[in-house]
Amino acid sequence: MIVFPPCKINLGLYVTAKREDGFHAISSVFYPIDLCDALEIIQDSAEDGTFVFSSSGLEIPGSTDSNLVVKAYKMLDALYGLPAVKIHLHKVIPMGAGLGGGSSNGAWALRLLNELFQLQIPQEELQNLAANLGSDCPFFIFDEPCAVSGRGEVLSPFSLSLDGYSICLVNPGIHISTAQAFQSVRIEAAPENWMEQLQTQPENWTFQNAFEGGIEAIHPEINQIKQKLKEEGALYTSMTGTGSTVFGIFKEKPSMEGKFPGYFSKVIESL
Repeated sequence: MIVFPPCKINLGLYVTAKREDGFHAISSVFYPIDLCDALEIIQDSAEDGTFVFSSSGLEIPGSTDSNLVVKAYKMLDALYGLPAVKIHLHKVIPMGAGLGGGSSNGAWALRLLNELFQLQIPQEELQNLAANLGSDCPFFIFDEPCAVSGRGEVLSPFSLSLDGYSICLVNPGIHISTAQAFQSVRIEAAPENWMEQLQTQPENWTFQNAFEGGIEAIHPEINQIKQKLKEEGALYTSMTGTGSTVFGIFKEKPSMEGKFPGYFSKVIESL
């Protein structure tokens, strides 16, 4: 079986408090984006009865055991005693980019294993299992925009459509660790009723990403990308997540060929 885990962008991101458990409380809206990896799981493919994981595409940093797909399999194996499988992950979504690609991979591995082995795990329990993998993972159990709070695991479906708009993603290839991003983040209350702006046209949006200022001070390329997107006609620009990907929302599909040499860039029709 094969699936195509998507990524997300943050429409607004506020860090509102440091929690007693060491995590931070956030307020954001996650919006799914049709830029996908490919994840394939084949049952009983290993001749010696052992679990096999392989990958292609973008190089994945870190050890195999730290990969969220591997952790997802081992979590369900411990609970349900799964047969041996072969898993292959083809990476397209840039990593350390604020797009949630790794989180999506882990969540979709849970979804796919649940379907493949007919475990009949309900959605709410899948969300709880996904939260054990990472704060962003529960979102990818859904297929719709969500208002996000808590440390990222408290989700409420959010009525929002960018149908008819195009979204341009630009990633300068800077890997920003979550720990680095939180070192300089602004902790402050989110503006009252800020999510109501999302029901208006993107050119009216003024909400912000609390990580942008600190990241831009270290990596001025982020602001340069935003300015270039505005010059090309973007109605709204922002960094997503803890960076370093920047997105612009366009009414008309832009041509970005040659506009960001050396950077990953992709224009996507809104879901």
